[in-house]
Amino acid sequence: MTTPIERIRDWQDELTAWRRDFHMHPEIGLQETRTAALVAERLEAMGYEVHRGVGVTGVVGVLRNGQGNRAIGLRADMDALPMAEENSFGHKSTVPNMMHACGHDGHTTMLLGAAKYLAETRNFDGTVNLIFQPAEEGLGGALAMLNDGLFQRFPCDEVYGLHNRPGLAVGKYGIRAGAMMAGAAFWDLDIHGKGGHGARPESTVDPVVVGAQIVTAYQSIVARNVAPIDTAVVSTTGFDAGQAYNVIPERVHLRGTVRTYKVETMQLVRDRMQALATAIAAGFGATADLHWNEITVPVINTPEQTTAIADAAAEMVGEAHVERNKAPVMGSEDFSYMLQERPGAYIIVGNGEGQMGGCEVHNPKYDFNDTAIPYGAGILAAIVEKQLAKR
Repeated sequence: MTTPIERIRDWQDELTAWRRDFHMHPEIGLQETRTAALVAERLEAMGYEVHRGVGVTGVVGVLRNGQGNRAIGLRADMDALPMAEENSFGHKSTVPNMMHACGHDGHTTMLLGAAKYLAETRNFDGTVNLIFQPAEEGLGGALAMLNDGLFQRFPCDEVYGLHNRPGLAVGKYGIRAGAMMAGAAFWDLDIHGKGGHGARPESTVDPVVVGAQIVTAYQSIVARNVAPIDTAVVSTTGFDAGQAYNVIPERVHLRGTVRTYKVETMQLVRDRMQALATAIAAGFGATADLHWNEITVPVINTPEQTTAIADAAAEMVGEAHVERNKAPVMGSEDFSYMLQERPGAYIIVGNGEGQMGGCEVHNPKYDFNDTAIPYGAGILAAIVEKQLAKR
């Protein structure tokens, strides 16, 4: 019996051309107008009912088959990153300071490949909702679609997503039940003191000293407040102070990020950061205001759906090529908000080892490995056939 991977591999040249075209024309979050238009055009040509402008620039394609009343959602992200590309191949970015450095061009193509397969074979009973999401890279695309009534307008009993992984061989998959990726928050801290002459510190309230104490104290949160069996990262990534050699500034601005695998741990870290900043600043006669921006919640795979998609992968490539207890990572992904609303799973697809796999994502020399397209498209198609099997 031909697997979805084998069938989709017959379209390798066409899908590669689509992927490289997306790579050449990157668009950042909520500005994916060209990408969305091409996705909608191709879905319509395949026979899908197409809905544009879901969550600003998102696209949803709907395909019904048979009499089944169950529905599966498949999601791919479409946006690029605001960074300059340093590659020299023919399909490099044509847009200055913008590139597909995370493989969303490949993810979009994978979902289009699955769409083509499902439309041609129709080996399922029910409804498939293809969710092409904008603005995954920290700009709230998943929430924008959900706030636009995604699951009310396009009901889904389960929802699935994927991401490529450099360093993992093409043809291999990785997944785990429970926490798969971390939740993320960005934070800013404004410290207000009393500026003055660098030669007369006694007449000032030095916010630089306050900031230094807070940076150090923040490292105690993970060591002394987070339970050892939990995981958290607290990083101060910016410290903006005065510019003159002989002036103690009036204020200091700190910024950074927090990553955790539990919502409760994230709240604990936030509360401790606020308490430490307030108390330390007060001790020096200064004030400190913490500003918190939740980027994503943790990606939590539900056990039943995790097993289902892992089984679907193993049926195509063999059990030895599916890692069912892959270690979680501190990276984040806003597909997590969809998983808060519906059961589902998020699976990692190998992008290749060594030079074939390219460098790490978010690197100016990254490029998606086109040979991975059938494996990503194949697993998305396979989970539909498995969960919406004809009876």
